[in-house]
Amino acid sequence: MNGQQGVSRRRFVGGVTSALGVLTLRPEVGLWSQAPAPRRRITLDEYDALAKLSFNENPYGPPESVLDAMTKAFKYANRYGYPDGDIVAELAKHHGVKPENIMLGSGSGEILDVCCTTFLRGDKKVVGAEPSYNVLYSTASALKADQIKLPLLEDYRQDIPGMIAAVKANYRDVGFVYLCNPNNPTGLIVGKQEVARLLDGVPWDVPVLIDEAYHHFVEDPSYATSVPYVLEGRQVIVTRTFSKISGLAGMRLGYAIAPRGLLAQMRPHTTGTINAIVKWGGVAALQDTAAMAWVKKTTLELRGKTVAAVEAMGYEVIPSDTNFFMVHLKRPVQPVVEEFRKKGVLVGRPFPPMLEHLRVSIGTAEEMNRFMAAFREIHAARKASTG
Repeated sequence: MNGQQGVSRRRFVGGVTSALGVLTLRPEVGLWSQAPAPRRRITLDEYDALAKLSFNENPYGPPESVLDAMTKAFKYANRYGYPDGDIVAELAKHHGVKPENIMLGSGSGEILDVCCTTFLRGDKKVVGAEPSYNVLYSTASALKADQIKLPLLEDYRQDIPGMIAAVKANYRDVGFVYLCNPNNPTGLIVGKQEVARLLDGVPWDVPVLIDEAYHHFVEDPSYATSVPYVLEGRQVIVTRTFSKISGLAGMRLGYAIAPRGLLAQMRPHTTGTINAIVKWGGVAALQDTAAMAWVKKTTLELRGKTVAAVEAMGYEVIPSDTNFFMVHLKRPVQPVVEEFRKKGVLVGRPFPPMLEHLRVSIGTAEEMNRFMAAFREIHAARKASTG
């Protein structure tokens, strides 16, 4: 399986990379993901040389089966009404729901945007945790919608009782509840009993959006997907993505699983911008369970090894059920992010209000070795400067 992950991409990418001289990256939305700054041009060789541990991606890329499916699908690249591998039917079969319960998106990010557009009209509010996946809150802000963001508990878990109380106190003004499970950036889950408590505690007609982008990496037996609530007819929207374990972040494919009535409200706000190639890749990814198992096993092994090394240096790490972890640096994280960048290692941006915690994605073994080498150098320099 390791060889399957490391195959040559030539048949898929052809000569595209040779035609690209440089990449133009804006730090606020691009590679560095830091404060706005002038555009910076970086060559492909420079980009490829970086250890990219900032966006929680699958560092191995799509497996051979997915590359084959996408390559074959190129013959439909010039068509509008193209065959799509029956991806909606395949997703419905995979989750045990009806096709009417599936809605595709250009990454699960589009699903989050659509939920905001659909349910935050008329001065409605979103209730969720902070920090959590901030793109949703950014979309809400762009729509001038208020957000009720509950701080994390002392152990960094999401405050489910607080969410319930906030919804009840603002019932008529709440458009939906957002629950990222596992949570990004902390990597912590909300157990199935707590999810049930949330759904039973809020009014029945308040939609609850449950983001399961990192579902595939969870091993904690107290966790469970919330898809069964859709089958019960609860007002639950579950989002999934092919951007993480399937290695298709750059291809953009995600989906929602929800009752037909909720999706009927959401569909008019979708863009329909999903390409023909990735739909075939998504079908192949669903079927290649061996590739997903290899990515999970390899990722969790590297996470365990890296976390152990960081903790051995005296740092506290938040327990994670994802392909990333957060380490408490006990000092402002932004300068440290810049120190890593100078050493060719990209790590996560600051996540207010946890401004002393660094989020690190799990890359390849070589990338994690580079991370630890840089971490030790930065640690030693800090120790020397403080006496």
